Amino acid sequence: METEIRTAIANALKTLGTEGVDFVVGHPTDKNTVADYFSNVAMAAAKIAGEAGLQGKIESVERIEVAGPGFLNFYLRRDFFGEKITAARTNGETWGQNKSLIHEEVLVEYTSPNLFKPLHIGNLVGNIIGESVTRLFEYNGATVKRLNYPSDIGLTVAKAVWGLKKTAGDPTDINALGEAYKVGNDAYEQDEIAKAEIVRVNESLYAEDDSELVALREQGIATSKTKLNAICKRLGTTFDAEIFESEAGPTGVEIVKKNVSKVFDESDGAIVYRGEKAGLHTRVFLNSKGLPTYEAKDLGNFVKKQSLFPNWTTSIVVTGNEQTEYFKVLYAAIREVFIDVAEKKLEHIPTGFLTLTTGKMSSRKGNVLTGESLLAEMEESAREKAAESRTDNLEELTEQVAVAALKYQILKQAVGTNIVFDKERALSFEGDSGPYLQYTHARIMSVLKKAAEAGVEPSTELPPPTPYAVEKLIYQFPEVIATALRERAPHHVTGYLTELASVFNSFYATETIADPSDKFAPYKAAVADAVRLTLKNGLFVLGIRAPERM
Repeated sequence: METEIRTAIANALKTLGTEGVDFVVGHPTDKNTVADYFSNVAMAAAKIAGEAGLQGKIESVERIEVAGPGFLNFYLRRDFFGEKITAARTNGETWGQNKSLIHEEVLVEYTSPNLFKPLHIGNLVGNIIGESVTRLFEYNGATVKRLNYPSDIGLTVAKAVWGLKKTAGDPTDINALGEAYKVGNDAYEQDEIAKAEIVRVNESLYAEDDSELVALREQGIATSKTKLNAICKRLGTTFDAEIFESEAGPTGVEIVKKNVSKVFDESDGAIVYRGEKAGLHTRVFLNSKGLPTYEAKDLGNFVKKQSLFPNWTTSIVVTGNEQTEYFKVLYAAIREVFIDVAEKKLEHIPTGFLTLTTGKMSSRKGNVLTGESLLAEMEESAREKAAESRTDNLEELTEQVAVAALKYQILKQAVGTNIVFDKERALSFEGDSGPYLQYTHARIMSVLKKAAEAGVEPSTELPPPTPYAVEKLIYQFPEVIATALRERAPHHVTGYLTELASVFNSFYATETIADPSDKFAPYKAAVADAVRLTLKNGLFVLGIRAPERM
């Protein structure tokens, strides 16, 4: 509908000989305004509404009014809303989807943790944002490949392996791995002798010349992967491919060496990319010992991804906002090495830090809240609330509510901004939370069941004269999906769903649905059903399940 109005205005401006005028089309933010859309077409507004003959040119628009200097208000036909309710109910699980990216193949890399320690909270945030962005692409018609790029080699692993030897820790215990990493990192930063030992462990792991160290590394990787897979399953993520740093490293080294003097330069024994030529900064790709840095490994990772999915059109990495400048340099280097990438999109979606009352967390400190422990804590609190429900499966509902609480609190923030996590608010069943949306969905399921038992079946054949306020939100869902993807902003979906649930609950408080004596009851039931589907599909985009009973 927004596109139809925008096109009609552009055509009207052309008729008036005033092409190229910038204008906005959107929904009024003033809740007292009954108009469905507005446009700020400046002083041409009156002429567009009158002389240009815009009235009657947009099929679904009943009338257009000049609203103050430079503004037009658009009012949609009454039957438009019923048509959209019918469309929602007819399309079911595909309601809200479009095919705008039907020819696109998008690679989205996210989660990508450092192995050998419990999942860091930052990787958890990356998983939640990455999964939602992936689903937004799918809802806009793209073919999407989910990718994970775990770090299984390098200084971080060397610190943990060294720490395992010092602590005699059990490499099959994820907590022992985390403790070993802490011991190794502290020693690396505080003890020059230990630091030199860890550097030698790192070199040995790359060379694979010490069977004991290799065995510890392999056991630690297996333990970390088992834990990671379990968490991702609970969060609803299944990867299409996984590329390890140890696989990407040799490929990156080979490419860097082949392009020395062409793309890369030697500098004090290292090989660097001079980003200044692209308005950026210099970064090291191979260190003075010939070992690959993160940059060279990411270059190799890019090649691995290309070989797996050669038809990709957009490649996205979701990771911390502190790496924004890093990815600018990396992508500049990739575009120099691979000329054929020029027509393709390389994108970094930044994530912010999740903070509690104690502030920013770091895996280098001892009092770290891990992704796994946060999820476990949410489930413990959610179990108390779920115990009061009418569910047949308490454990399943507990997990669904905990995941909803966690994901909503993260996704309601603009991507790239820091997140202040409030556990009590996250688990609230009263507004601005994932469980509130789940509860509204379950409530509608119950209402529709009661309506059916009373003989009321959803139908849009007999609408009341004036649209309900909730009808004016339902039809906006496809617009919200398109906007959320365009801006890489799942928070548009959380905000929309929360408003939809709130307006529906106000509607439910004043209207009776399961009343066969009310001639408008079937229409109200159809409205409720459309809200149910919209909530369910919107929650799916956020990676949240919609329970039928709560």
